[in-house]
This record gives sequence, C-alpha cells and structure tokens, in this order.
Amino acid sequence: MEAVASDDPMIDAELLGERLGPDATVTVAETDTVDAVREAAADADALVADVSTPVTAEVLDACPDLRIVARAGVGVDTIDVGAAAERDVVVTNVPEYCTEEVATHTVALLLACLRSLGRYDRDVKTGGWDWRAGGEIHRLSGLTLGFVSYGPIARRVRELVAGFGVDAVAYDPYVDAEEMAADEVEKVDFDQLLDRTDLLSVNAPLTEETRDAVDAAAFERLVDHAVVVNTGRGGVVDEAALADALEAGEVAAAGLDVFAEEPPEGSPLFDRDDAILTPHAAWYSEEARADLHETVAANVRAALADETPPDRIDPELDWV
Repeated sequence: MEAVASDDPMIDAELLGERLGPDATVTVAETDTVDAVREAAADADALVADVSTPVTAEVLDACPDLRIVARAGVGVDTIDVGAAAERDVVVTNVPEYCTEEVATHTVALLLACLRSLGRYDRDVKTGGWDWRAGGEIHRLSGLTLGFVSYGPIARRVRELVAGFGVDAVAYDPYVDAEEMAADEVEKVDFDQLLDRTDLLSVNAPLTEETRDAVDAAAFERLVDHAVVVNTGRGGVVDEAALADALEAGEVAAAGLDVFAEEPPEGSPLFDRDDAILTPHAAWYSEEARADLHETVAANVRAALADETPPDRIDPELDWV
C-alpha cells in the first residue's frame, strides 16, 4: 500500500504509518497545488488530503492507481467528490474527531465577543483601564442563540450553553423540528433565524446552497448588538460584507476560525478590535489529533480492502 500524505503539520506520517500497518508506505509531500498533487500521488493507492489539498478531475486523471482520497478533517470543499465517484475513487472525511473541540472553541468565541475581551485586552495592554472600552455589552441570560446548521457540533454547543439561560433557534432544512425540540431548540426558517438571533453560530458545511449564505442582507436583518461566530466553513460567511457590517454598526462583534481563503491575506477584519480571529485551530487538541489519524487509517484500510469505509462521503449530496 502506497499512501501520500499532505505535509500539513497536523498530519504525522509516522503515526499514520503505524495505524495503517506494516505493509504501508507513507510519503509526505506538498499538496497545495494541482501540479504538486499530480506529481506526489501519481503512483499512490491513497491520498491523505488536508484543508488546502486540491483534488480536481485533472488530478484524479493523473493518478490512475488512486482508490481513496481520505480527507484528514471534516470539510471536503477542495475535493471534486463527483469526479472522484465517476472514476471509482472513494472520498472520506473524519466527521466527529473534533466535535468537542470545535464546540468548545465556538462557545469561547461567542463569550469572548459578547464580553468584548479583545477590546478590553488591547485597552489594558496599551495603558488603558476603562470598563467602557468594551463598548455596549448585554447580559448573556435571556439572549437567543441561533444556529446556521444543526449538526453534531451545534448540538454540543447547545449542551455547553444550557446553563447560561439562553434560548436557541436553528435553521437546518435537513433536521426535523422534533429532533431539535428534544434539545430545546426551535426550528425556524432562515429569515426568522436572523430576525430573532442575538448570537449567531455558523456551523454549516460549504455547499452550493450555503456559499455566502450569511451575506450583507443577513447582517442587515440581525440586531445591532448581534455577535457572529463562524467555526463551520469560511465560504459560508461573506467576510467583506461582515467587515462592512461591523463598520456600520449593524453587527457588534465577530469571531472567525475559518476563512474563504486560508490563510487570509489583507482581510479588512485584521485591523478591527471587534473581530477575534483564530487560525482554523478550533479542531485542535492532542486527543483529537490522535483520533484523526486512527479514523483516517481505518477509512484507508477499508477502501483498499474493497469495503465501504465508515466515513464515505455520499457523492449524491451537493458538495462544492
């Protein structure tokens, strides 16, 4: 078995090799361009892809022995899932390895933005000592938390904030109202979500349906004291529109762990003290990293044994 793994630091080739077994050879290579992937995976049976690995139809045609593209993470928006299916290449991801971590990070961003910790921190470090430096702050209890997508991470966020006395609503056309109600979450349509939400948590995957779903019109509908946090996928939130909304006072604060381009360059959010930005790190803990390698290896072993991997991506879904 020949596997090519991205050189992204989160992927440990030695650990992955141990999980794949003694018959596996794991080669680490740069995989951040189409040409690099074509060259690196030309003779590979398996490609372990990171968040920046482009797997296009062109790449797949150049890698005739490839049988699986195993995404070392959740999102598959850089992988042409349909083209892979047409060429009998299985695509997998690791959907639950960091549910706890991303949920915790989401809550941390929500609270940091709500309590204006970024502004306070900057004020104190530059010689200030003013409780008013944080701007207008509202009490958490009694606010409404709104979810864009209500999957495992959003469900865990709901559990974590249950003791704070917040109400919760969610927009997700693929989750039944009864299922949400069991978590004391009300199912609403997208416009209702925006009209009723004080704290907006974006947890959606990037699909053609969700791309730029949270845009200028959405920010206009939110209350002016709203906090917007995105730990889903970067392309779901229009970052330029978000910066404009912050500047106009249509949104009070924002916390982003994911961006349309990673790393972002020249973002209008960089100079804003009402925006807290983290480097797509919500997934990280040592425990999550170990789980990631175990699951990637299990998916690869299954595919190469002509079995259906436990985390196979359904090509019929509207993946970007």
